[in-house]
Amino acid sequence: MAFSTPYQTYVPLLFDPGDRHKDYEAVLSLVPIHIVTHASQLPKEFLFPSAKTPLIIGFDSEGVQLCQYGTLCIMQLALSEAIYLVDAIQGGEELMQACKPALESSFITKVIHDCKRDSEALYFQFGIRLHNVMDTQIAYSLIEEQQGRRRSSDDPISFIRLLADPQYCGISYGEKNDVRALLKKASICTRHPLMDPKFWTYRPLSETMIQAAVDDVRFLPYIHHKMMEKLSEQMLWQLAVRGALHCRCFCAGDEGFSDWPPIPTIPDNMKAKGNAPEEEILSVINVPSGKMGQIIGKKGVSIMSIKQSCNADILVRGDKGTPDKVFIIGPLRQVRMAEAIIRGRIC
Repeated sequence: MAFSTPYQTYVPLLFDPGDRHKDYEAVLSLVPIHIVTHASQLPKEFLFPSAKTPLIIGFDSEGVQLCQYGTLCIMQLALSEAIYLVDAIQGGEELMQACKPALESSFITKVIHDCKRDSEALYFQFGIRLHNVMDTQIAYSLIEEQQGRRRSSDDPISFIRLLADPQYCGISYGEKNDVRALLKKASICTRHPLMDPKFWTYRPLSETMIQAAVDDVRFLPYIHHKMMEKLSEQMLWQLAVRGALHCRCFCAGDEGFSDWPPIPTIPDNMKAKGNAPEEEILSVINVPSGKMGQIIGKKGVSIMSIKQSCNADILVRGDKGTPDKVFIIGPLRQVRMAEAIIRGRIC
């Protein structure tokens, strides 16, 4: 992608099912890319969320070891009229705090692929509780389940594979391969995150950095549109719940989650039908020092066995955090079963 000045990129436009383009391809729109170092450069409807102007935005962030102890460097926002690269290095705490109301707002839907690490970084580095997330990785799994295909939690869909899926973003124009080309380029590029851990700290932002950041968000609103068409009412509720639980799972503190927004409750109309889904919860198990190996096992055999026994997501922080907690997300009975098995392993 060769950028002009100011920077620009293409995003696929949304359309109704009956209005599909005659060539069966997404219709593209050229939008500007803004590098943001001050809140005044962001749109007012983002900075001041309102029920009168609800937004759906593509969202992602980049950094050095993106987690509690890393450094969040850039936050990407894809709106219908532009893409904004929020520079947390140049703008600092003041800029990130200006974004806090939007990131915590119920009036702005943040569409993101795998929200856990982004949420962890935002919470511990800036005190931001990421809220009202539509996680496309979770949505993909729910759609597969709804269509009779269950996907293992150990093999979640990657963003690159999701882009290539014709159900969601199978766009037949050449630029769809930009991300893949960039990943191939990583093997010879000396300023790429796979080669240089400080990649996202460099300023000014290079064209390679801008392209990598933009490619991670410019398709997300379109994918959101395509996915929402496929989800049943129950799956939409589960998507909202699981997104909320995944946002907070790596943000566990001594006080729990009392300062986070409430988890969406089961809608009354589902209860009235008599086939309401089971409540879904997040459980955090504190693991005594030296005991995590008994849970994970050699080459992950033990934790794989636990996952096969329970229909729940079982997560550990791994090399990006202190290995003293296990996080379990899923239906109440399945989570309780996983808890019992894990506690039995560490007794």
